[in-house]
Amino acid sequence: SMKRIGVVGIVVKGDRSVVTEMQRVLSDFADIIAGRMGVPRNRVNTIALIVEGTGERISALTGRLGQIKTLSVKSALTTFELVE
Repeated sequence: SMKRIGVVGIVVKGDRSVVTEMQRVLSDFADIIAGRMGVPRNRVNTIALIVEGTGERISALTGRLGQIKTLSVKSALTTFELVE
């Protein structure tokens, strides 16, 4: 199956419950998360995910994240495809 490589940027504001909800979603999609870097700031966390997965699976991840209040998500997928 064809897999895409990309970056998902997340900016999350809010209390612990928002972060907990985000962590739950990220756990559900652990199979496509190749790497993760987080930069905590005052009341705002910025996270960059390196993802490798089908376009559908990556879209499902960003869709689920996008439903969380006070969380902003943006993805940049390369046109590069990995053949497994």
